[in-house]
Amino acid sequence: MNAALEFAQKLGPARMAAMGGVVLALVAFFAFVILRVSQPAMGVLYTELSLQDAGAIIRDLESRGVPYETRADGQTILAPKNDLARLRMEFAAKGVPAGGGVGYEIFDKGDAFSSTSFVQNINHLRALEGELARTIRSIGRVQNARVHLAIPERRLFERDREPPRASIVLRLRGELESAQIRAVRHLVASAVEGLRPDRISIVDEQGRLLADGAQGDVTQAAVAIDEKQAGLERRLKRQIEEIVAGIVGSGRTRVQVAAEFDHNRIESRSETYDPESRVVRSTQTREESQTSAANDGTVSVGNELPGATSQGGANAARDTSAKTEETVNYEISRTMRTEVLEGGRLKRLSVAVLVDGAYSRGANGELSYQPRSQEDLDRIATLVRTAIGYDQNRGDQVEVVNLQFADAPQETEFADESLVTSLLNPTKEDIFTYIEIAVIALLTLMVLLMVVRPLVKQVIGPEVSRKLLPTTPAAIAAAGDAPAPEPSRDNPAMRMLELARVNGEIQQQSIEKIGELVQANPAESVAVLRQWINDRT
Repeated sequence: MNAALEFAQKLGPARMAAMGGVVLALVAFFAFVILRVSQPAMGVLYTELSLQDAGAIIRDLESRGVPYETRADGQTILAPKNDLARLRMEFAAKGVPAGGGVGYEIFDKGDAFSSTSFVQNINHLRALEGELARTIRSIGRVQNARVHLAIPERRLFERDREPPRASIVLRLRGELESAQIRAVRHLVASAVEGLRPDRISIVDEQGRLLADGAQGDVTQAAVAIDEKQAGLERRLKRQIEEIVAGIVGSGRTRVQVAAEFDHNRIESRSETYDPESRVVRSTQTREESQTSAANDGTVSVGNELPGATSQGGANAARDTSAKTEETVNYEISRTMRTEVLEGGRLKRLSVAVLVDGAYSRGANGELSYQPRSQEDLDRIATLVRTAIGYDQNRGDQVEVVNLQFADAPQETEFADESLVTSLLNPTKEDIFTYIEIAVIALLTLMVLLMVVRPLVKQVIGPEVSRKLLPTTPAAIAAAGDAPAPEPSRDNPAMRMLELARVNGEIQQQSIEKIGELVQANPAESVAVLRQWINDRT
């Protein structure tokens, strides 16, 4: 303890305060570095949250003691990367985040008996809009959705009723296909009574109209045909690229498909009679028979009486006639045909395929281009015709041309994934991690060079000088008799020895002056010594 106190007294209060401040600063710095390094890596748990969802998630994380960070004014929440999947599943089981909208749970709160019919209708509309928005958000590429329903109020004794309408605003993570847009429209139309898909408008976050709910049936049909044409062209292009890429290589082919559709709607009726094919429909037969006798022209009463015989007897002449009539009705075979051809029929296909040639490396290591043979091009054309369903009578055209591409292929070396590969191809998170490590290392080096090193030199310097000074009387006498070495600016030890010698000479002169004063004033010297002794006791 005495040695420590003596060392502290020699340093002085100013130096001790400086050393204490430096030590505290070092402790704080290294504590920050240790905490920063030992802190778990954070990842994005949820983003684009509403204030209600963010508050619910933060309260749950705080109750569990899970560390978290908030960014973008609380709309983004970060959590430890290792716990992201587990936390998301647990929050999904609780129905969080709800997306900032209300659903049918709005009826779980409040008193239904004290609510008016107007409030109930408004709550039902809000709940229906919220539930539809949640369902639409479940689609992969939809990030957020807002649904607005315009349902006219039902009135008594009303014949003509305005059908409902709907408008949807989507925030997307990419591009929605036409089939997905139609699926959203039919989904909403099926959930609202009396709503038709053609009365639903869809807009994305950039203000682009994805579906027009104000267009008529004719426009709807034209849009459907255009979508059908675009879908057919994309499908054929993808099929052709896949089959040709297996021959010439990936990225070494360009394909364009133009499909021509017939937009006219044709309705035809035909009626055909077959005279050779007859069927008896009805038959009618009529027979007539007539007999008459001749007389001499005498008229008498006896002749007119019943049972009277003619006077001519057997010699009288008789006339007999018979007639037969037959009518036959035939049904001729008839065929009636009605044919309706809707618009959107494929009229013709035109396909253009551009393929690159072959490349080979020569003796000097340079790539040389070689065009493909006509036989290879014919084989590629045959494959393309088979893939698209080529019809010569329809007027389809397929052209396969070989030309050299402007960008020559580059050699690609596939190596195993290793530490060097990961360092050469870092991710965004790896770049931030490397920057953080570099900054911490730079700060540590600056503290060691600018703080720790001067402090160590200042503390160790006096001890070294004390060891270099002579301590025994013989050494002091020898040092006094020896000639003083010339101080060297380049030698710190020699400078310290020179300072010690100067301090010794000053102390010796002071002691000599005190002895002279004591000899000149012995009485005053004795009184001062007595006073010191009394103070000590």
